[in-house]
Amino acid sequence: MPRVVLVTGKGGVGKTTTAAAAAVHATRAGIRTLVMSTDAAHSLGDALDVDLRTARTWRDTHEVTPGLHALAVGAHTAVEADWQVVRDYLLGVLDAMGVDPVVADELTSLPGAEEVAALAALAHQAAAGDWDLVVVDCAPTAETLRLLALPEVLGWHLDRLLPAQRRLLTVLRPAASAATGVPPPGPEVLGVLRAWRDLMVGVRALLTSPRASVRVVLTPERVVIAESRRVLTSLSLHGYAVDAVVVNRLLPATAPGDTDPWRTAWASAQESGLLRVRESFDGIPVLCAPYLAGEPIGADALDALAAATRADGRPAPDLLADVDVPGMRVEADGEDFVLTLPLPLVSAGEVEMARRDDDLVIAVGGQRRVVTLPSVLRRCVVDTAAVGNGELRVRFERDEELWASGR
Repeated sequence: MPRVVLVTGKGGVGKTTTAAAAAVHATRAGIRTLVMSTDAAHSLGDALDVDLRTARTWRDTHEVTPGLHALAVGAHTAVEADWQVVRDYLLGVLDAMGVDPVVADELTSLPGAEEVAALAALAHQAAAGDWDLVVVDCAPTAETLRLLALPEVLGWHLDRLLPAQRRLLTVLRPAASAATGVPPPGPEVLGVLRAWRDLMVGVRALLTSPRASVRVVLTPERVVIAESRRVLTSLSLHGYAVDAVVVNRLLPATAPGDTDPWRTAWASAQESGLLRVRESFDGIPVLCAPYLAGEPIGADALDALAAATRADGRPAPDLLADVDVPGMRVEADGEDFVLTLPLPLVSAGEVEMARRDDDLVIAVGGQRRVVTLPSVLRRCVVDTAAVGNGELRVRFERDEELWASGR
């Protein structure tokens, strides 16, 4: 299984350049590398100085240099054929309901098409065995968070949809069709949904494994740092590891005796920003990339940028090394159980939580995760919850009635 590094950050901070530079540098160290873009802007080709067009299938990679291939994924990459099966069924349902064909066509457009295509392409490339390293140039942070939340969310819905649909096919197919005129989904539709469910499970397993991590790119400015802090919280909420923070476009230090007010003001602001980054991302390696005299375009310039990027105070992480994943854990505490989820940089007042049947819904900063509880906690009720030391701790106590019944 290749090492997967996803690179994201606020729009305009240089995440595409950072991803491309890391890929080129790895290739020149003898690492078979694929760099792929899931950003609709698709500026990866511009950074690499190649004509990189949106791929029709996940196999359509572009050889940039020996050992380095690039791939741009869009809404029409690899998923249209599968979706058409589901779409044809939905169009039939809407037609039976008397919905205008033009409206029906809009309603059956694939939701999240680019995200699904990106995840499918990543899963296939990771399984192909052609690469030691896959670097993903992700969309800006909001879109990336939607992308990374999708495997668990879509998998959760498909898990619940498929058993119900199987029952409908065997029990209600004749009655439902005769009574309503609406055709029930056939085996081919359910086959596509099952394939997508399996895909989501596989992608989720890959991206939350020690073989995958996220790198957050930022500039040492207050607004950018504030958003990056929220991104770290959201990534931890969804169970993703951050292996490094890249502070981009650092100006050279001012020379002794330099009194130019513009340079000294920026130098002071960047030093304050770096201090804020170190405090915010304590325990995570910080990589410092200089603001070069010229725009880094093409393999040579990108390699020079990667070579000039220095670790701030601790060794830079090895791109191929496994990472520690901040996973959820459940531990017994006497008669009770404690569920612990890493959740840095938030206070208790910023976290909302609710129990819904066998799920625990956790929301923070506009992000929401539905955690399917392990079987031992389904027979318990929530006692208390607290946030501290970068963790959410939820204490469950036994529901004596359920424990006694053995359910």
